[in-house]
Amino acid sequence: MRTPRRFLPSIASLRALEALDRLGSASAAADELALTQGAVSRQVQVLEQQLGLPLVLRTKKRLTLTTAGADYAAEVRIALDRIAQASLRVQMNATSGTLNLAILPAFGMRWLMPRLPEFSRLHPDVTINMSTRLEKFAFAAEPFDAAIHFGNAVWPGTENMLLKHEQTLPVCAPALLENRQIASARDVLDLPLLHIQTRPEAWNDWLDQHGVDNPGQVHGTMYDQFATITQAALHGLGVALLPDYLIETELATGRLVPVYGAASEARGAYYLVWPDTKTHDASLRLFRDWLATQAQPEDPLPR
Repeated sequence: MRTPRRFLPSIASLRALEALDRLGSASAAADELALTQGAVSRQVQVLEQQLGLPLVLRTKKRLTLTTAGADYAAEVRIALDRIAQASLRVQMNATSGTLNLAILPAFGMRWLMPRLPEFSRLHPDVTINMSTRLEKFAFAAEPFDAAIHFGNAVWPGTENMLLKHEQTLPVCAPALLENRQIASARDVLDLPLLHIQTRPEAWNDWLDQHGVDNPGQVHGTMYDQFATITQAALHGLGVALLPDYLIETELATGRLVPVYGAASEARGAYYLVWPDTKTHDASLRLFRDWLATQAQPEDPLPR
């Protein structure tokens, strides 16, 4: 379907509006865009005429965006960023495939990165660009072809592939257990507990799995990433419930020790997720097919 021209303003006009909104003044926008203040004002006027509505208030030689103008500028900013990213990608990878992947920082560093050299050897013409995202996002609003996600596989408008279930283990620095006897899972509640934002129910699930009824409110300090919660555990600040693949070295060297029991399966799993519209993308298909050889295809524990 052909889009009417009035809905496709010039990039120059859109950049002027976006800069005016972000920087707060015509003079600052003019400096950034290497224009005069008058030129910035004229670009915005062209945009207003094309759209048929006012986008700025002009008072005492000052330009202030209307509510509609500010909302429009926010949408334009996203669109301009996507255009810039697309231009960069096509410039950097004019003769090869590209995959833009959102990753989880800890999983990406400890599980994915050690495996990627094999993919690069098998498919040297595919470039993988990676950025971290801790939460779900709308693929339509982000420049990603796929994402590695932890949780359940429900993500509207997407397809997915299971990568790995998560086995967690309560661990702490050895000094925290000095002169303490942990004879049962309930005894763990006597220690300071460390929580991570992306797994808010992790401790409750672990206690339930180990037969602790009515544990009450499980208090403790909160961390936003595994890197920081691991450091907190290493420095004796408390017991962290950590994925076993993240702490193999720390356990082997004795810097962290298990507090109670063996590793147990956590709720949720790691998935590769991609939008339906990208299913037949050539670079994604190569990555997905290779990743399937690295993935854990079935549930590791009896049900």
